[in-house]
Amino acid sequence: MLTLGRLDDTPIGTIWAAAADSALLAVSLWDDPTRLAADAGRLTDEALDMAAPPGPIVVAALAQLDEYLRGERQVFDLPLPWPALTPFAREVLTRVYAVAYGRTSSYGAIAAEMGRPGAVRAVGQANANNPIPIVIPCHRILGTDGKLHGYGARGGLETKAWLLRLEGSWLV
Repeated sequence: MLTLGRLDDTPIGTIWAAAADSALLAVSLWDDPTRLAADAGRLTDEALDMAAPPGPIVVAALAQLDEYLRGERQVFDLPLPWPALTPFAREVLTRVYAVAYGRTSSYGAIAAEMGRPGAVRAVGQANANNPIPIVIPCHRILGTDGKLHGYGARGGLETKAWLLRLEGSWLV
């Protein structure tokens, strides 16, 4: 069963989360919950319309996101839908997930770690399609030039920079 919930009045606006019985499926940093469907790529607007109130995974996700945004959490402890991703996206996002709080990496570094140094743009696209931003910390991934590039959430690069500053990144 799909459950849905939101966290209001955060420093970066409303955050929505959707989960199934066994995993967190999506997080959206947009005010409109229908963006969850677009952001996750696996949810439909109809499924969101029929979603139940927040279940245990959504409640835990929103609580952990709130702790993170207050500077009280550095690591998330939530079941994630790794098998639902394509093998390439799973490999990219698993590496993104491993980038520690307060650290950064680059699209080029991840491509190189994967043994695919020519796949920088594909790594960037997998990162851009991350269905669970913040939890899978795509904001920690920079351009190969070491600069901020792209962030598909409300506020764009300003939100990405805010998250990095929250984590104490020297970069921003």
